Amino acid sequence: MKKVIFSMLFFAVSTGIKAQYGSINAILDRLEEKSGINKNLQNIHLDDTKFVLLKDFEDHTERNFIVIKGNKATYVEMFDDKATGQTSSNVFSGDIVRSKHNIISLRADQLEGRKIAIPITKTLLLTMQKKILYLIDVNSKERWIEESAINRK
Repeated sequence: MKKVIFSMLFFAVSTGIKAQYGSINAILDRLEEKSGINKNLQNIHLDDTKFVLLKDFEDHTERNFIVIKGNKATYVEMFDDKATGQTSSNVFSGDIVRSKHNIISLRADQLEGRKIAIPITKTLLLTMQKKILYLIDVNSKERWIEESAINRK
């Protein structure tokens, strides 16, 4: 008799756990998306994609752009001086490598067509949250947003 009751209890518990697996899996997927861990972004093409980072300081504003075209990239820094209203910019160009694990390595070794001694390097994590592409800088945790997402309403 004890074996029958134990078997029925075991069956009921295992069925309940299996039914909750789907909801637990959905919760884990949402948490992974919030933390920036997406495993299925390999089929997203980044050709002709522009990412933007804005920083506002007391005396100036920085606008940074990364434009990706194939395995080439352009990195633009724009500085807006709030006191004088003048804008200055630096245009770097280089190459980009994308790994299987959504890591993008940017190496810009030319400043306006001339080689520079120390290249600008960035290691970025490609992620998608609420159907918007982001690049998260692995070192500084800065979030670059896709420009087309800014223009959407």
